[in-house]
Amino acid sequence: MSKNNKIGLSILSVVVVILIAGGLRSPMTAVSSVLSEIITELNLTTLEGSLLTSIPLIVFASCSVLISRIAVNMNINYSLIYSLLFLILGLYLRVSEGTNMLFIGSFLIGLGICIGNVLTPAYIKKTFPQKVGVMTGVFSVAMNLIAAIAAGLSISIGQWTGMGWRGSLGIWIVWGVMALLAISVETTLQKNNKPPKTKTKEESKAKSSFNVFRSKQAWNISIFMGIQSLVYYCLVALLPTVLVTYGMPEVETGIVFSVIQLAMLPVMFISPILASRMKDQSAMIYAVGILMFIGVGMLVVLKAQLIYLSAIIIGTAIGLAFTLSILFFSIKSRTMDGTIKISGKAQSVGYLIAACGPPVFGMLHDWDTSWKSSFYFLLVMIVIMTFFGLRAAKPRFIED
Repeated sequence: MSKNNKIGLSILSVVVVILIAGGLRSPMTAVSSVLSEIITELNLTTLEGSLLTSIPLIVFASCSVLISRIAVNMNINYSLIYSLLFLILGLYLRVSEGTNMLFIGSFLIGLGICIGNVLTPAYIKKTFPQKVGVMTGVFSVAMNLIAAIAAGLSISIGQWTGMGWRGSLGIWIVWGVMALLAISVETTLQKNNKPPKTKTKEESKAKSSFNVFRSKQAWNISIFMGIQSLVYYCLVALLPTVLVTYGMPEVETGIVFSVIQLAMLPVMFISPILASRMKDQSAMIYAVGILMFIGVGMLVVLKAQLIYLSAIIIGTAIGLAFTLSILFFSIKSRTMDGTIKISGKAQSVGYLIAACGPPVFGMLHDWDTSWKSSFYFLLVMIVIMTFFGLRAAKPRFIED
């Protein structure tokens, strides 16, 4: 392949990462702003409305390991194409007529996103072996930035299209189609220009003998990822409610959440670049634990005072924790198969752990209406997260 063709293919691969990443959260975050409209138009109960978000999360927790086991025997590009086909079909069915289609579409969206969640870190490891840190940063920023845009513009998109909530959610079909076209073109170019790559004996042996559920390092990464997700989802679900009880106007709570999201972006790009150059990422884990503990602790002690400083500290910590979790899939495994396996396990275990957070946080509020016990729960979780994060940061591979 000529030098120009290589450069062109590399640029296309970057576009693929950005487009796939942008579709992994936006179909879900776009729902929140128009959920009340959906419930009203389709005469849903509150429980049925909540399933639009819950169904994809249940799919993530239950299917990630299965997907990783299937994907190790498939071409990763083809697997991502299937991911996008499920996603596009789900997005279409979700805005079709009928409540049944709404839920079937939500399931297919969850399945498509689940495949993308598991395989994109492995795609980055395969396509950019010398730039894993940089591309993990690009992936993380694109995913969260597009998700924030989807949440913020959802109502406006519905008004602009004249289709209401169906326009707000259906517009993401266009994004999915663009991602599908990009990776299809890339796959065709790779097939025409690159000879088939055979696995080394070491890679084949690692693939055949490695059991990710027996790896202590894999458990360290999985628990670290799960608890950092738990903290994030607790704050996403209930921080606005907490701030209202602290006396903050409801409209301002949305601004606080936006500050958290914006604070995540710079560190999401920079931290994986730095972390990928370190043999031991313990210093970054200490930074995650200390910042997260301080940020949440400020909510206990100061309540709504200095809330924007708290939001910046929490956003920085969560952004750092998330990107380290994703980066660990690549830098703590020797092979692409190992990356797929740890990605599947960590996301399955992680979402199961994260799903327990908001109910416990809310239950503790029923017992202690000051919210202090709820935040003490998070502080304990942060300490445990830091412990397992330090173990995950050590220079050990999951195959060891």
